[in-house]
Amino acid sequence: MTEPLRIAYSPCPNDTFVFDAWAHGRVPGAPELDVTFADIDITNGIAERGPTASDLDVLKVSYAVLPYVLDEYALLPCGGALGRGCGPLVLTREPGGGGTSLLERSRELGGLTGKTVAVPSEKSTAYLLFRLWAADTLPGDGVGEIVVLPFDQIMPAVRDGKVDAGLVIHEARFTYQNYGLNCLADMGEHWEATTGLPIPLGAIIAKRSLGEDLLRSLADAARASVRMAWDDPEASRPYVLEHAQEMDPSVADQHIGLYVNEFTADLGEDGYAAVRGLLTRAAAEGLVPALAPDALAFP
Repeated sequence: MTEPLRIAYSPCPNDTFVFDAWAHGRVPGAPELDVTFADIDITNGIAERGPTASDLDVLKVSYAVLPYVLDEYALLPCGGALGRGCGPLVLTREPGGGGTSLLERSRELGGLTGKTVAVPSEKSTAYLLFRLWAADTLPGDGVGEIVVLPFDQIMPAVRDGKVDAGLVIHEARFTYQNYGLNCLADMGEHWEATTGLPIPLGAIIAKRSLGEDLLRSLADAARASVRMAWDDPEASRPYVLEHAQEMDPSVADQHIGLYVNEFTADLGEDGYAAVRGLLTRAAAEGLVPALAPDALAFP
């Protein structure tokens, strides 16, 4: 009997929604899965240490980590998170972000110069988008100290004055007002305004050593799983809510609606352009190594 493939993804609603049918054996002909739940910062580290350091075959990671891992992992063209209107936010206790022009926005954001900003990871896509935004928008030397905190601790830290601002992701887009915080800037808004491309967030990668046939089978299974979730959303609800960390069901639904879209079923031309664009711009700023020309190619 063939051993199940070991996969790690987050307990966030978008991942459990996407993988529910596959994880529960409802995708005909799909490889059996052995699921591990892990925060994306953990899976990024697993990927960076390489396939020989872990028995996990498939990982959900940040697009930001791809330049470090694509020699040994292949990017699947589906199953991940890209989109529009879904970028990370910079939050503060003070109101801001009301300026309409780039010049007005730059003047407002000058108040962040030299301040302490909490981020969920320095190897996250959110952090790359933040650094690109800061390079384009903040005057002088930009932000001061960067502090890495688990994403669920960032809003309390901003609220309690432990940091001046926080870069937030996931469902924090829908809940930050509950902490009395204000959105200073939307990283996705800046990315879309300057590139016209969707926002790359999370990617699905698999060991190249699995071989081309199995990699194609994984991609087919991921596509089938998300389409089955769209066809019957109620089927995935128990799995989503079981792992949603006491999240309000309406917030979980908003989360899925924002992060699961046509790019989840297939990256397509715009999706690949967005990934290449992000990593090319980040490499030009010295934030990541340059990608090889064919690094994103899928078997």
